[in-house]
Amino acid sequence: MRILLIEDDTVLGAALRDRIDADGDSADWVTRLDAAADAMAVAAYDLILLDLMLPDGRGLPFLRALRARGDATPVIVLTALDQITDRIAGLNAGADDYLVKPFDLGELSARIGAVARRYVGNPNPLVTHGELEVDLAARSLRRAGRPVPLTAREWALFEALLSRPGQLLSKAQLEDRLYAFDREVESNTIEVHVSRLRKKLGAGVILTERGLGYRLGPR
Repeated sequence: MRILLIEDDTVLGAALRDRIDADGDSADWVTRLDAAADAMAVAAYDLILLDLMLPDGRGLPFLRALRARGDATPVIVLTALDQITDRIAGLNAGADDYLVKPFDLGELSARIGAVARRYVGNPNPLVTHGELEVDLAARSLRRAGRPVPLTAREWALFEALLSRPGQLLSKAQLEDRLYAFDREVESNTIEVHVSRLRKKLGAGVILTERGLGYRLGPR
């Protein structure tokens, strides 16, 4: 997934960005709402992590404006405001989840995964695809009952295809989902990951539409 992180605390922001990267996702990190609007004008995001107290304004009006124009991008609010009334206001403004600081980074990863699964229409973390058994919550996979270790990027690529069965994803779309603005991507990076996944999961798991992109193979 490609995630927009809106957080002005530099220590926390760096920790969140590193955790997202370690999970195999990519994060574009901004510290102001105007920078967030600029980022959303040029990139499509799978999820937004939104602090509520930012140098150039409050997060809730930003969120309300997002929903008012029909943008359904899932949003998880990250804030030190811990009153019940604050949580209710955040959820009523259109947030999908609400985390109070300080929080455990493992819990954040779990909530990101849960929100993402709801948005692709499958809240169940257990998925089967042919001889593959996938636990999206644990980020683990078995092939014919045997565990298959994947790197963070291999997992992110496979999860992107698994969440859109039958849908063609271009190389550029996959690069956008896996890498942030500031990450330099080699021209053959996606091809290398696809080749490694086929060796681990089976040649027919990922299909190539020459010149167009990739899709998940039939079950």
